[in-house]
Amino acid sequence: MISSLALPDRDDERDVCILTFADLELKEHLQFPSKSHPKAEFDARARKKHVSAKRKAFALFVKTKEVVADSCCPTSASQGPVHWRCCQQTFKDLAGIHRHVAAHHFADVRQQTATILKQITAEADVISSRFSTDKLPKPKGPLYRPQETLPDISHIGAAELMSETGQVLLFYCYCEVADPEGLCLWQKALCQHLHLKGKVRIASEGINGTVGGSTSATHLYVDVMLSHPLFKGILMRDDFKQSEIPPTPGTRVSECIPGWCEGVETSTGGAHCFPDLRIGVFEEIVPLGINPKKVSYKETGIHLTPKEFHIEVEKYLSKGNKAQKDTILLDCRNFYESKIGHFQGCLAPDIRKFSYFPIYVDKNLELFRGKRVLMYCTGGIRCERGSAYLRSKGICKGVYHLKGGIHKYLEEFPDGFYRGKLFVFDERYTISSSGDVISACRYCGNLWDQYRICSTQPCHQLVLTCSQCQRKGLTACCPVCQKKGPFMAPNLSGQAFKEQCECTEMRQQVPVERV
Repeated sequence: MISSLALPDRDDERDVCILTFADLELKEHLQFPSKSHPKAEFDARARKKHVSAKRKAFALFVKTKEVVADSCCPTSASQGPVHWRCCQQTFKDLAGIHRHVAAHHFADVRQQTATILKQITAEADVISSRFSTDKLPKPKGPLYRPQETLPDISHIGAAELMSETGQVLLFYCYCEVADPEGLCLWQKALCQHLHLKGKVRIASEGINGTVGGSTSATHLYVDVMLSHPLFKGILMRDDFKQSEIPPTPGTRVSECIPGWCEGVETSTGGAHCFPDLRIGVFEEIVPLGINPKKVSYKETGIHLTPKEFHIEVEKYLSKGNKAQKDTILLDCRNFYESKIGHFQGCLAPDIRKFSYFPIYVDKNLELFRGKRVLMYCTGGIRCERGSAYLRSKGICKGVYHLKGGIHKYLEEFPDGFYRGKLFVFDERYTISSSGDVISACRYCGNLWDQYRICSTQPCHQLVLTCSQCQRKGLTACCPVCQKKGPFMAPNLSGQAFKEQCECTEMRQQVPVERV
């Protein structure tokens, strides 16, 4: 049990942050009228509420970075020394992590502040309605407390619980969450308790996560999630996609540049697939870029099981070019995902972010008009909102999508109509159930599908470069980065950023397809 998770209230919050709040200002220096002015009291209350929300947001962000240091057995943060892990750095004192968050995570704190302010406003509205009607509306879901009971792990040995060999779970659940911040704290406590790493997005519309850990830990995590009141009856065991895929034939580590592409051969899951644990509250559990109230998951397309989808794709491919007149097999993922693996005969939009998908639809309405659309993505979550947006246009004959995504399809049809590797958003980059390679090295054109980060700092673009080209020093994503070399002068501002190199600048953001 992690007893230190409870955040202090109001005045006690001043003790949480060692830095003075001047260091954490959101740079929105408002001019307030004199206290003698009638509006001054209201503005002063608003400012106090704003400052309180910022303090709480800052403390909450710092809390999510806690790790138990030098733990040799399963324990909670209250039973051992606590360190903080963020941006691949370890901080051993509270002042250090506070300085780091204040300097590098301004946007994260601001976003969390806005979320807390919305919650405060909503609570105020509830209180106001109570005085006017003496009736409180029932919450749409259970409220959460960070001290909720965590699973018993006393029967599991430390070595087994923290084993490097394990699983990566991919899951999502659309449901109404009344207390996203509370659910966030509980998820943080649960994952720390089970020594899981990964990423979890929480919003009022549900939860979306990918976490890795030992087999025992991931099994316990699934059991706890299924028994939770919010997810019980909605989230099913089959909704958790598990990747325990063994290594596939490919490049040997010894063929690559030492230290640059180590471990390319393994696809086994576990906590090692993620650098840390990141859990936060957002407006959407998948970033479509549109308010969930405007395009709701409740308006999604028709789900097709892997078997039903397989039959539809088989019919589509058997008709050849004639099928394209009335059906579109649409890949909803980003271009770098579909480049290394996709369904035969699909339309794979050349987009870099899922938030570009609505713009892509709007620019290609004639392409979809009067057609049946078969959609798919990695695990199914992007199709939930993506199909809802396409349906909202009222131009398609029917919109269908693969339930459980490519993950579930490959479990049932490893030799089906999907070709190549499956891109995953962790440090493995790809997993596969076959040895298919459909993509090529950027430099020589030889077959290659092992992604790596561009060797030029601080560029974050992915690059396909084979082992032979790596030995020649061709390890960057584009000629511009290649000329800069593997290292660049440090960023004097101290602010992390993603460089917009030639790869990004020359790419058309949203393509228009020829009808």
